[in-house]
Amino acid sequence: MEIITLTLNPALDLTTGLAALALGEVNLVSEANLRAAGKGINVAMVLSDLGRDVGVSGWLGADNQQSFVALFAERELADHFVRVAGSTRINVKISEQSGRVTDVNLPGLTIENDAVSALEQTLDALAPEVEWFVLAGSLPKGVDPDYCGQLIRQLKAKGKQVIFDCSGAAFSEGIKAAPTLVKPNLEELAQWAGRPIKTLSEQAECARQLQARGITHVVISNGADGVIWFTPDAIWQAIPPPMTVVSTVGAGDSLVAGLAHGLSLGWAPEQTLRLATAVSALAVSQVAVGFDDQAALAPLLEQVRVQSLDVAAIHSHSQSIKHSGDAQ
Repeated sequence: MEIITLTLNPALDLTTGLAALALGEVNLVSEANLRAAGKGINVAMVLSDLGRDVGVSGWLGADNQQSFVALFAERELADHFVRVAGSTRINVKISEQSGRVTDVNLPGLTIENDAVSALEQTLDALAPEVEWFVLAGSLPKGVDPDYCGQLIRQLKAKGKQVIFDCSGAAFSEGIKAAPTLVKPNLEELAQWAGRPIKTLSEQAECARQLQARGITHVVISNGADGVIWFTPDAIWQAIPPPMTVVSTVGAGDSLVAGLAHGLSLGWAPEQTLRLATAVSALAVSQVAVGFDDQAALAPLLEQVRVQSLDVAAIHSHSQSIKHSGDAQ
Protein backbone atom coordinates (compact mmCIF):
# COMPACT_ATOMS: atom_id res chain seq x y z
CA MET A 1 0.00 0.00 0.00
CA GLU A 2 1.08 3.55 -0.72
CA ILE A 3 -1.08 5.46 1.79
CA ILE A 4 -3.09 4.61 4.91
CA THR A 5 -5.92 6.84 6.12
CA LEU A 6 -6.94 6.76 9.77
CA THR A 7 -10.57 7.40 10.72
CA LEU A 8 -10.91 7.06 14.47
CA ASN A 9 -14.60 7.97 14.55
CA PRO A 10 -16.30 6.78 11.33
CA ALA A 11 -20.00 7.15 10.74
CA LEU A 12 -22.92 6.04 8.68
CA ASP A 13 -23.93 9.28 6.96
CA LEU A 14 -27.59 9.83 6.19
CA THR A 15 -27.45 12.69 3.68
CA THR A 16 -30.70 14.40 2.77
CA GLY A 17 -31.38 17.14 0.24
CA LEU A 18 -34.11 19.76 0.30
CA ALA A 19 -34.73 23.28 -0.92
CA ALA A 20 -34.46 24.97 2.48
CA LEU A 21 -34.67 23.70 6.07
CA ALA A 22 -37.67 25.06 7.99
CA LEU A 23 -37.00 24.78 11.72
CA GLY A 24 -39.87 23.52 13.86
CA GLU A 25 -41.78 22.24 10.85
CA VAL A 26 -42.13 18.99 8.90
CA ASN A 27 -39.56 18.98 6.10
CA LEU A 28 -39.95 16.81 3.01
CA VAL A 29 -36.60 15.86 1.52
CA SER A 30 -36.13 15.52 -2.22
CA GLU A 31 -33.42 12.86 -1.97
CA ALA A 32 -31.67 10.79 0.67
CA ASN A 33 -28.64 8.55 0.79
CA LEU A 34 -27.23 6.35 3.57
CA ARG A 35 -23.56 5.54 3.16
CA ALA A 36 -20.47 4.54 5.10
CA ALA A 37 -18.35 7.61 5.75
CA GLY A 38 -15.81 9.39 7.87
CA LYS A 39 -13.19 11.97 6.91
CA GLY A 40 -10.37 9.48 6.47
CA ILE A 41 -12.60 7.11 4.52
CA ASN A 42 -13.63 9.97 2.22
CA VAL A 43 -9.97 10.80 1.65
CA ALA A 44 -9.26 7.16 0.83
CA MET A 45 -12.09 6.96 -1.70
CA VAL A 46 -10.80 9.97 -3.61
CA LEU A 47 -7.23 8.65 -3.51
CA SER A 48 -8.49 5.35 -4.90
CA ASP A 49 -10.27 7.22 -7.70
CA LEU A 50 -6.94 8.91 -8.44
CA GLY A 51 -5.45 5.47 -8.94
CA ARG A 52 -3.64 5.04 -5.64
CA ASP A 53 -3.25 1.86 -3.59
CA VAL A 54 -4.90 2.85 -0.31
CA GLY A 55 -5.63 1.22 3.02
CA VAL A 56 -8.05 2.33 5.73
CA SER A 57 -7.84 1.88 9.47
CA GLY A 58 -9.31 3.09 12.74
CA TRP A 59 -12.12 1.72 14.92
CA LEU A 60 -15.34 0.26 13.52
CA GLY A 61 -18.43 -1.04 15.29
CA ALA A 62 -18.91 -4.76 14.72
CA ASP A 63 -22.71 -4.61 14.91
CA ASN A 64 -23.34 -2.46 11.83
CA GLN A 65 -20.20 -2.87 9.75
CA GLN A 66 -21.88 -4.25 6.61
CA SER A 67 -22.06 -0.96 4.72
CA PHE A 68 -18.40 -0.27 5.44
CA VAL A 69 -17.28 -3.74 4.36
CA ALA A 70 -19.24 -3.39 1.12
CA LEU A 71 -17.77 0.07 0.45
CA PHE A 72 -14.20 -1.10 1.05
CA ALA A 73 -14.70 -3.99 -1.36
CA GLU A 74 -16.36 -1.80 -4.01
CA ARG A 75 -13.68 0.92 -3.89
CA GLU A 76 -10.80 -1.56 -3.45
CA LEU A 77 -9.68 -0.13 -0.11
CA ALA A 78 -7.57 -2.47 2.01
CA ASP A 79 -9.50 -2.93 5.25
CA HIS A 80 -7.36 -2.67 8.40
CA PHE A 81 -10.05 -1.38 10.77
CA VAL A 82 -10.10 -2.73 14.31
CA ARG A 83 -13.58 -4.05 15.15
CA VAL A 84 -15.11 -2.89 18.42
CA ALA A 85 -18.21 -4.22 20.15
CA GLY A 86 -21.25 -2.03 19.45
CA SER A 87 -22.49 0.11 16.58
CA THR A 88 -20.75 2.83 14.62
CA ARG A 89 -22.52 6.18 14.97
CA ILE A 90 -25.05 7.59 12.51
CA ASN A 91 -24.78 11.19 11.34
CA VAL A 92 -27.61 13.03 9.61
CA LYS A 93 -26.54 15.70 7.10
CA ILE A 94 -29.23 18.05 5.85
CA SER A 95 -28.04 19.69 2.63
CA GLU A 96 -29.89 22.72 1.30
CA GLN A 97 -29.83 24.14 -2.22
CA SER A 98 -27.90 27.15 -0.93
CA GLY A 99 -25.00 24.84 -0.06
CA ARG A 100 -25.56 25.10 3.68
CA VAL A 101 -25.24 21.78 5.51
CA THR A 102 -26.69 21.08 8.97
CA ASP A 103 -25.25 18.11 10.87
CA VAL A 104 -27.09 16.10 13.52
CA ASN A 105 -24.57 13.63 14.98
CA LEU A 106 -25.66 10.69 17.10
CA PRO A 107 -23.44 9.17 19.82
CA GLY A 108 -21.35 6.19 18.79
CA LEU A 109 -18.71 3.83 20.10
CA THR A 110 -16.87 4.11 23.39
CA ILE A 111 -13.26 3.05 22.93
CA GLU A 112 -11.56 1.01 25.65
CA ASN A 113 -7.84 0.45 26.26
CA ASP A 114 -7.79 -2.93 24.50
CA ALA A 115 -9.09 -1.33 21.29
CA VAL A 116 -6.40 1.35 21.54
CA SER A 117 -3.71 -1.33 21.89
CA ALA A 118 -5.15 -3.29 18.97
CA LEU A 119 -5.05 -0.23 16.70
CA GLU A 120 -1.45 0.54 17.61
CA GLN A 121 -0.46 -3.07 16.90
CA THR A 122 -2.17 -2.80 13.52
CA LEU A 123 -0.25 0.36 12.67
CA ASP A 124 3.02 -1.22 13.81
CA ALA A 125 2.40 -4.07 11.37
CA LEU A 126 1.50 -1.69 8.51
CA ALA A 127 4.30 0.83 9.01
CA PRO A 128 7.09 -1.05 7.20
CA GLU A 129 5.17 -0.95 3.91
CA VAL A 130 3.58 2.51 4.12
CA GLU A 131 5.27 5.91 3.92
CA TRP A 132 2.30 8.29 4.20
CA PHE A 133 -0.52 8.34 6.75
CA VAL A 134 -3.56 10.65 6.80
CA LEU A 135 -5.17 11.17 10.22
CA ALA A 136 -8.52 12.89 9.77
CA GLY A 137 -11.77 13.44 11.64
CA SER A 138 -13.13 13.55 15.15
CA LEU A 139 -12.47 11.34 18.15
CA PRO A 140 -14.89 8.80 19.66
CA LYS A 141 -15.89 8.66 23.30
CA GLY A 142 -13.16 7.34 25.58
CA VAL A 143 -10.32 8.85 23.54
CA ASP A 144 -8.64 12.02 24.83
CA PRO A 145 -7.66 14.80 22.40
CA ASP A 146 -3.97 14.26 23.10
CA TYR A 147 -4.20 10.80 21.54
CA CYS A 148 -3.83 12.44 18.12
CA GLY A 149 -0.46 13.75 19.22
CA GLN A 150 0.51 10.33 20.53
CA LEU A 151 -0.34 8.66 17.22
CA ILE A 152 1.54 11.27 15.21
CA ARG A 153 4.62 10.90 17.41
CA GLN A 154 4.51 7.11 17.10
CA LEU A 155 4.31 7.29 13.32
CA LYS A 156 7.02 9.95 13.05
CA ALA A 157 9.29 7.83 15.23
CA LYS A 158 9.01 5.18 12.52
CA GLY A 159 10.04 7.74 9.89
CA LYS A 160 6.53 8.24 8.49
CA GLN A 161 4.91 11.35 7.00
CA VAL A 162 1.60 12.36 8.58
CA ILE A 163 -1.09 14.62 7.11
CA PHE A 164 -3.36 15.83 9.91
CA ASP A 165 -6.90 17.15 9.47
CA CYS A 166 -8.76 17.47 12.75
CA SER A 167 -10.38 20.37 14.59
CA GLY A 168 -10.93 21.74 18.08
CA ALA A 169 -9.01 20.24 20.98
CA ALA A 170 -7.75 17.36 18.83
CA PHE A 171 -6.16 19.86 16.43
CA SER A 172 -4.56 21.82 19.26
CA GLU A 173 -3.06 18.67 20.75
CA GLY A 174 -2.09 17.05 17.46
CA ILE A 175 -0.05 20.00 16.19
CA LYS A 176 2.21 19.66 19.23
CA ALA A 177 3.55 16.51 17.58
CA ALA A 178 4.49 18.45 14.41
CA PRO A 179 2.76 16.52 11.62
CA THR A 180 3.99 17.01 8.06
CA LEU A 181 0.93 18.97 6.94
CA VAL A 182 -2.17 20.47 8.53
CA LYS A 183 -5.25 21.73 6.67
CA PRO A 184 -7.47 23.94 8.82
CA ASN A 185 -10.28 25.98 7.33
CA LEU A 186 -10.79 29.56 8.50
CA GLU A 187 -13.24 28.59 11.22
CA GLU A 188 -10.91 25.91 12.61
CA LEU A 189 -7.94 28.27 12.41
CA ALA A 190 -9.83 30.99 14.26
CA GLN A 191 -10.86 28.51 16.94
CA TRP A 192 -7.24 27.53 17.46
CA ALA A 193 -5.98 31.13 17.41
CA GLY A 194 -8.71 32.32 19.76
CA ARG A 195 -9.61 35.25 17.52
CA PRO A 196 -11.26 35.92 14.15
CA ILE A 197 -9.01 35.35 11.15
CA LYS A 198 -10.18 37.55 8.30
CA THR A 199 -7.18 38.71 6.27
CA LEU A 200 -4.32 37.03 4.46
CA SER A 201 -1.83 38.69 6.76
CA GLU A 202 -3.62 37.13 9.76
CA GLN A 203 -3.55 33.75 8.02
CA ALA A 204 0.16 34.18 7.35
CA GLU A 205 0.80 34.98 11.00
CA CYS A 206 -1.00 31.80 12.09
CA ALA A 207 0.89 29.78 9.49
CA ARG A 208 4.23 31.11 10.78
CA GLN A 209 3.25 30.10 14.31
CA LEU A 210 2.35 26.59 13.16
CA GLN A 211 5.53 26.22 11.13
CA ALA A 212 7.54 27.37 14.13
CA ARG A 213 6.21 24.27 15.89
CA GLY A 214 7.87 22.10 13.24
CA ILE A 215 4.93 21.68 10.84
CA THR A 216 6.38 21.79 7.32
CA HIS A 217 3.23 22.57 5.34
CA VAL A 218 0.22 24.66 6.39
CA VAL A 219 -2.73 24.65 3.99
CA ILE A 220 -5.60 26.99 4.83
CA SER A 221 -8.94 26.51 3.11
CA ASN A 222 -10.85 29.70 2.33
CA GLY A 223 -13.89 27.96 0.87
CA ALA A 224 -15.02 29.42 -2.45
CA ASP A 225 -12.17 31.96 -2.23
CA GLY A 226 -9.62 29.19 -2.64
CA VAL A 227 -6.68 27.73 -0.79
CA ILE A 228 -3.45 29.21 0.61
CA TRP A 229 -0.49 26.84 0.99
CA PHE A 230 2.44 27.93 3.15
CA THR A 231 5.47 25.79 2.26
CA PRO A 232 8.89 26.23 3.91
CA ASP A 233 10.11 28.57 1.17
CA ALA A 234 7.04 29.89 -0.67
CA ILE A 235 3.37 30.76 -0.44
CA TRP A 236 0.92 29.50 -3.05
CA GLN A 237 -2.68 30.39 -3.70
CA ALA A 238 -5.20 28.42 -5.73
CA ILE A 239 -8.53 29.90 -6.80
CA PRO A 240 -11.15 27.41 -8.01
CA PRO A 241 -13.49 28.06 -10.92
CA PRO A 242 -17.05 29.17 -10.09
CA MET A 243 -19.12 26.11 -9.29
CA THR A 244 -22.80 25.42 -8.75
CA VAL A 245 -22.74 24.17 -5.17
CA VAL A 246 -24.81 21.04 -4.59
CA SER A 247 -23.18 19.98 -1.34
CA THR A 248 -19.99 20.88 0.52
CA VAL A 249 -19.85 17.44 2.17
CA GLY A 250 -16.50 15.85 1.33
CA ALA A 251 -14.98 18.96 -0.27
CA GLY A 252 -12.33 19.37 2.43
CA ASP A 253 -11.59 15.65 2.40
CA SER A 254 -11.18 15.77 -1.38
CA LEU A 255 -8.71 18.62 -0.95
CA VAL A 256 -6.72 16.56 1.55
CA ALA A 257 -6.72 13.60 -0.84
CA GLY A 258 -5.32 15.75 -3.64
CA LEU A 259 -2.61 17.10 -1.36
CA ALA A 260 -1.70 13.60 -0.18
CA HIS A 261 -1.61 12.38 -3.76
CA GLY A 262 0.79 15.06 -4.98
CA LEU A 263 3.04 15.16 -1.92
CA SER A 264 3.47 11.40 -1.80
CA LEU A 265 4.45 11.39 -5.48
CA GLY A 266 6.93 14.23 -5.04
CA TRP A 267 5.04 16.67 -7.24
CA ALA A 268 5.82 20.39 -7.25
CA PRO A 269 3.54 22.50 -4.99
CA GLU A 270 1.76 24.23 -7.88
CA GLN A 271 0.93 20.91 -9.56
CA THR A 272 -0.25 19.39 -6.30
CA LEU A 273 -2.35 22.42 -5.38
CA ARG A 274 -3.95 22.59 -8.81
CA LEU A 275 -5.09 18.97 -8.59
CA ALA A 276 -6.25 19.26 -4.98
CA THR A 277 -8.29 22.38 -5.76
CA ALA A 278 -9.84 20.81 -8.85
CA VAL A 279 -10.83 17.67 -6.94
CA SER A 280 -12.36 19.80 -4.18
CA ALA A 281 -14.24 21.94 -6.71
CA LEU A 282 -15.66 18.83 -8.33
CA ALA A 283 -16.80 17.62 -4.90
CA VAL A 284 -19.07 20.62 -4.25
CA SER A 285 -20.87 20.04 -7.55
CA GLN A 286 -22.25 16.66 -6.43
CA VAL A 287 -23.53 14.77 -3.40
CA ALA A 288 -21.30 11.72 -3.81
CA VAL A 289 -17.66 11.60 -2.71
CA GLY A 290 -15.12 10.86 -5.44
CA PHE A 291 -15.60 10.45 -9.17
CA ASP A 292 -16.08 7.64 -11.67
CA ASP A 293 -13.93 9.10 -14.43
CA GLN A 294 -10.75 11.15 -14.03
CA ALA A 295 -11.65 12.86 -17.31
CA ALA A 296 -14.15 14.91 -15.28
CA LEU A 297 -11.18 16.68 -13.69
CA ALA A 298 -9.62 17.84 -16.96
CA PRO A 299 -11.70 21.01 -17.53
CA LEU A 300 -11.42 21.99 -13.87
CA LEU A 301 -7.63 21.58 -13.88
CA GLU A 302 -7.48 24.06 -16.74
CA GLN A 303 -9.70 26.56 -14.93
CA VAL A 304 -7.97 26.50 -11.53
CA ARG A 305 -5.74 29.56 -11.10
CA VAL A 306 -2.52 28.90 -9.19
CA GLN A 307 -0.12 31.69 -8.27
CA SER A 308 2.79 32.33 -5.98
CA LEU A 309 2.25 35.17 -3.51
CA ASP A 310 4.56 38.01 -2.63
CA VAL A 311 5.27 37.64 1.11
CA ALA A 312 5.88 41.35 1.58
CA ALA A 313 2.60 42.19 -0.13
CA ILE A 314 0.67 39.93 2.22
CA HIS A 315 2.06 41.63 5.29
CA SER A 316 1.76 45.19 4.00
CA HIS A 317 -1.81 44.89 2.69
CA SER A 318 -4.46 43.28 4.85
CA GLN A 319 -6.88 42.65 1.99
CA SER A 320 -5.27 42.99 -1.45
CA ILE A 321 -2.75 40.51 -2.82
CA LYS A 322 0.15 40.85 -5.22
CA HIS A 323 1.70 37.81 -6.82
CA SER A 324 5.26 37.30 -7.91
CA GLY A 325 4.59 34.54 -10.41
CA ASP A 326 1.82 32.62 -12.09
CA ALA A 327 1.72 28.87 -12.67
CA GLN A 328 -1.50 28.70 -14.62
